[in-house]
Amino acid sequence: MAAGAAAGALPAFAQWPERPIKIVVTFAPGGASDILARVVAEQLGRKLGQPVVVDNRPGAGGTIGGQVVATAAPDGYTLMLSNTTPIALGPFTLDKQPYDPVAAFSHVAYLGSAPLVVMASKESGIKSWADLEARAKKEGRLDFGSGGPGSVGHIHGELIKRVTGANMVHVPYRGGAPMTTDLLANIVPVGIDVITAYVQYFKTGQLVPLAVTGTTRSPLMPEVPTMVELGQPKLVLENFFGISGPARLPAETVARLHDAANEVLAMPEVQKKMVDLGIVAQPESTARFEGFVREQVAVLGPTVKGAGIKL
Repeated sequence: MAAGAAAGALPAFAQWPERPIKIVVTFAPGGASDILARVVAEQLGRKLGQPVVVDNRPGAGGTIGGQVVATAAPDGYTLMLSNTTPIALGPFTLDKQPYDPVAAFSHVAYLGSAPLVVMASKESGIKSWADLEARAKKEGRLDFGSGGPGSVGHIHGELIKRVTGANMVHVPYRGGAPMTTDLLANIVPVGIDVITAYVQYFKTGQLVPLAVTGTTRSPLMPEVPTMVELGQPKLVLENFFGISGPARLPAETVARLHDAANEVLAMPEVQKKMVDLGIVAQPESTARFEGFVREQVAVLGPTVKGAGIKL
């Protein structure tokens, strides 16, 4: 009887996927999440035998796209390129959480992480982390820009304020591009964002990298110290990337999707693209990924609420 039940379950597993799969990206086209999603989607489609298409649903700290996935049918055809913002930050910037970032999703495959970079305008005169702290104390106020309210850059700035006591004032932008424009013009002296889009400006000397927020130095800028090296372990914050779906995805679907994602991560061309984006590929088990999400939510959620950050 048990053998018959197992045999009967096999066709259902083999049939998924029978049609195209959608990966929701919670940001506009062109950013690191969007680029990574498209690279992964192309190769994942080949592994699964069905097209995997990207659907950009930006807005509200990533929660618009997050809610699309959280309320989708748990059949494996609507997934999300999950990351720190829609999971551990955005839901806590709203008066009423649109979803539970742990219980509302099946967190299937961890792809990797990218550090943030704390940077300064060349004209600001800030050339090191020590300079930043000294400037904040000397002038009594130091403005910093981020990609928007509730973004990882914004949250990290709030962490800096809490840990160091520096009087830093957030200057919100509608994305990384307008912040970069003002940073280059020294309209805002300091910026905090995911490292990917800024390496070109560091190489030309137009912007000054002060620190990366990962536990190890970034291969894109191996000369820039980490927060740990600067004696600030509480300021470690990385932007993670993964594949998640609605809660209660079938176990067989989760297993097949997880294994296919890990096969994609092992491809040299995918690894090269991730390095170019400043993302360190790091395959993990589904259980480890779920545990990581719980930890991120437990740490960052109270930080967002405590700082009174609202969208």
